[in-house]
Amino acid sequence: MKKFLLVVVLAILSFAFIPTEEETAWIRINQLGYRPAGLKVAVWGSKTADTLTRFQLLEATSGKVAFDGPVSEPYGAYGPFRQTYRFNFSSHTKPGKYYLQAGGVRSPEFTIAENVYDGTADFCLRYMRQQRSGYNPFLKDSCHTHDGYTMYGPMPDSTHIDVSGGWHDASDYLQYVPTSANATYHLLAAFRDFPKAFGDKHLANGLSGPNGLADVLDEARWGLDWLLKMHPTDEWMFNQLGDDRDHASLRLPKEDELYGKGFERPVYFATGQPQGLFKHKNRATGVASTAGKFSSAFALGYQLFRSRNVFYAEQLWRRSQSAYTLGLQKPGNCQTAPGKAPYFYEEDNYVDDMELAAAELFNAARIRGRKAADYLNSSYAYALIEPVTPWIGADTARHYQWYPFINLGHYELAKKLDPARKKHIVAYYKEGIEKVWSRAKGNAFFRGVPFIWCSNNLTTSFAIQCYWYRKLTGDNTYIGLEQACFDWIFGCNPWGTSFVYGLPAGGDTPADPHSAFTRIGKFPVDGGLVDGPVYGSIFKNLIGLKLYEPDEYAAFQSDLVVYHDDFGDYSTNEPTMDGTASLVYLLAARQSDTRPGVAPAPAKPVAKPKVQPKKRSSKSKSRGRSSSSKKRRRR
Repeated sequence: MKKFLLVVVLAILSFAFIPTEEETAWIRINQLGYRPAGLKVAVWGSKTADTLTRFQLLEATSGKVAFDGPVSEPYGAYGPFRQTYRFNFSSHTKPGKYYLQAGGVRSPEFTIAENVYDGTADFCLRYMRQQRSGYNPFLKDSCHTHDGYTMYGPMPDSTHIDVSGGWHDASDYLQYVPTSANATYHLLAAFRDFPKAFGDKHLANGLSGPNGLADVLDEARWGLDWLLKMHPTDEWMFNQLGDDRDHASLRLPKEDELYGKGFERPVYFATGQPQGLFKHKNRATGVASTAGKFSSAFALGYQLFRSRNVFYAEQLWRRSQSAYTLGLQKPGNCQTAPGKAPYFYEEDNYVDDMELAAAELFNAARIRGRKAADYLNSSYAYALIEPVTPWIGADTARHYQWYPFINLGHYELAKKLDPARKKHIVAYYKEGIEKVWSRAKGNAFFRGVPFIWCSNNLTTSFAIQCYWYRKLTGDNTYIGLEQACFDWIFGCNPWGTSFVYGLPAGGDTPADPHSAFTRIGKFPVDGGLVDGPVYGSIFKNLIGLKLYEPDEYAAFQSDLVVYHDDFGDYSTNEPTMDGTASLVYLLAARQSDTRPGVAPAPAKPVAKPKVQPKKRSSKSKSRGRSSSSKKRRRR
């Protein structure tokens, strides 16, 4: 009897391990879903030279065909795929749960509904609260409360100054004014433009409970409070807190003894000259890039808080003016200071920052009944110097060389100009969009944004630029490109993953980011936007990078571009505070943009039937990667 059972078991095991056909084709979708009246496109990619003519949209519960349509002309090879197609099902507007099917391949299920983006901007605020320094509401504990001691300032080095607060920049605990001021501005602008997209479920300190103020404004004020500490007088302006000595250990945020002065960390004065306490130096030429970011955040903060807290708003107004004045006095780029490694934020432009500052000062000055025309004229003059943000149309750039990744000033300025000058500025946005479109229209993902470090931040910013162009002009020409950038972030990419931790719930999202919260504390980093894919050439040349686990996306890596959901890959899988803040704005826009309109016809003509769809094995009908894939986190 035992021998008979053993034979049966061996037979079952033998059958279970009969090799099945490998998956060779996949359908990539936006996992968040699609609006009924919006553009709805998926991408089909194959490892073989498959030929398709049609695709189907099926109801998830019944399996009934809801839409049958022609595929695009084949787009050919891209990244890991030998053949790609676009599936446009925008004309189907009935809400429901669906999946796509073509050539024996089935997509994951997704939703078509009016509310698919509701609450997503608030969800990403979870990550911002978790990044707080000083008091951290996620940990319900304080950290970095002794900051800091001055360097390079007009006072003696190592003078104590209170600069506790703000946000940690990424998965390390450095804090920079450029990224913090840009993040603060995006949060303020998100509330200004889309107040109904946000709820009130948290107190000012980040703990649970309503306080009569939208959570996004609570978070923006956390940023403003720290920026006021970093620009405490008319003449004093600091740019950075801590340096890469922070990287000596992986730890949850706490009181750090890493800098040789107790629990204090160095705070770098903005001198406008090269800085670096060790071997490496930056190439700073002035302070205007930082000063402009200070000023615009303060000026917009003044506008939003003046009816809520008069005394606080007056502080913001004064600092918006003093920061702008310092930018005028010391034009040039204020880069962050490296420590023992050669990496730093290599910002090389500043006129975009001063353009935005002048535009927001114009708005604030008019509210106060003061002379404002000079601010508007100055903003326009700055706009003429740098029409297009230089990374746009380029193949590569140094780390944060052109920052922010969008010219925020063009949008704010254009809204205030006479028709002739507005047309001039809006044409700059169009010129940049055309540069990306010239690269994007040749591949199925409409991908024209370069795969440099923080490519997801660039993608988010570029999607906002497309959105602003559409709102300023009413021109829907580039809505397909705008949608493709948005879809890319949430799964319509070669890896089929969302790049936002925990969003959507139950989706394929980062599970092993480069974060001490997840690595040590086993805590989720909900809402964090990770850096995103980089060129294979960049990945191969980074210092101290190694993968800790087998790569579940190995089938989708290529010489062109890589992405790893692995703690060891700090280049593609590290969440960033400033990128997440930009995404908050984009998601709020998506939630509020209820009828964005349907894009014009696809860029390439519809394919003519040539060959019947190839039959695929039962395994190739699976909704995702093979069963050996890492289990995704569910939220």
